[in-house]
Amino acid sequence: MSAKTSRLPGFYKLPIEDRLRVVREFAGLTDEEVALITRVGRLGLDVADKMIENVIGTFELPYAVAVNFLINGRDYLVPMVIEEPSVVAAASNAAKWCREGGGIVSIATEQLMIAQVQVVKVPSPHTAVVRILERRREILDVANSTNEILVKLGGGAKDLEVRVLDSPVGKMVVVHLIVDVKDAMGANIVNTMAEAVAPIIEEASGGRVLLRIVSNLADRRLVRSWTRVPKDVIGGSEVVEGIVYAWAFAAADPYRAATHNKGIMNGIIAVALATGQDTRALEAGAHSYAARRGRYEPLSAWEVDAKGDLVGYLELPIAVGTVGGSIRSNPMARLSLKILGVKTAKELAEIMGAVGLAQNLAALRALATEGIQRGHMRLHARQLALAAGATPEEVDLVVAELVKSGTITLEKAQEILQSIRSRR
Repeated sequence: MSAKTSRLPGFYKLPIEDRLRVVREFAGLTDEEVALITRVGRLGLDVADKMIENVIGTFELPYAVAVNFLINGRDYLVPMVIEEPSVVAAASNAAKWCREGGGIVSIATEQLMIAQVQVVKVPSPHTAVVRILERRREILDVANSTNEILVKLGGGAKDLEVRVLDSPVGKMVVVHLIVDVKDAMGANIVNTMAEAVAPIIEEASGGRVLLRIVSNLADRRLVRSWTRVPKDVIGGSEVVEGIVYAWAFAAADPYRAATHNKGIMNGIIAVALATGQDTRALEAGAHSYAARRGRYEPLSAWEVDAKGDLVGYLELPIAVGTVGGSIRSNPMARLSLKILGVKTAKELAEIMGAVGLAQNLAALRALATEGIQRGHMRLHARQLALAAGATPEEVDLVVAELVKSGTITLEKAQEILQSIRSRR
């Protein structure tokens, strides 16, 4: 028998069934395991095969709806896709608390993205800055010539910034092309523009253009979300104080801030997955923004107002789209946008910011009161019951005994399931 190898020339050219056959033989998959991969979901194999390379199947995650959200005076049901227990329930509960204070106010700035053009080996960097800015109008016109439809909609390249950077290999000039991408996420738009203007920048600078690429630190595309929660709704003054102390821990310590911000992104990324967004770009933008002042900090702030009520504020870049990309090809993404009732990228970003703030509130309250693990226990027990092989009819019985036992492990779930079946 020949040794297994992942060196598979032309794999991407094979039909899906042949790719799957290769993977089956490589990994020794059973008929049941192959059936899991090929089970047809909402995203058909033919569509998936057009979205990315080397497709052999589709992968499902739970699709849920968070309730109780009142954002900018409007009610929303919020689709969320996530595997982690308690996130959807926590967001829904926190949204209910926020409603009592008037809901969540969420405001997005203009939908501006940055394309970076790197120039190296520049003879006189500061002279190059002047020479490039002298040709600003020409550069913007060439950039806009790549997307006349966007310009007609009021978007397009709006401004130019030029910086001189000190790097480990010497000084370099970096040009920022500021582009209003309207309702698109915008990466492809700005990358195309950066490619188009590169020859002009190279000529003006006397250097060599190297990278021409979007920046995911979209700090011209911010969302700011705010809420006030009456102290009696959240559990009293002691709970309010505990939440503020929990936030202060994150403000003082990057080790805590990382987990604090992860909780915010639990909500934002769950909505992003449901609506077909680039989750990696969102994560990169959020975490780099959190470190913009030279140390990693929380993306939110919590304080007590003059009445003793809890006030929360969240600020981060959210670059999302309601047109183009996977949204057009993914029917579930389009359905999620319909459930939300959104038409613009700005409104979608505002919703996502509000969900992130609510998620953060729920996590901080849990930490400041009973602790996060207790809240997770029953939902985690349900996952373990399913992993142990419980049928839908058996799950609740297994969960009840698991929680009662206080030992929330897979082994205990298997033991309980076996006991339940032996009693029948």
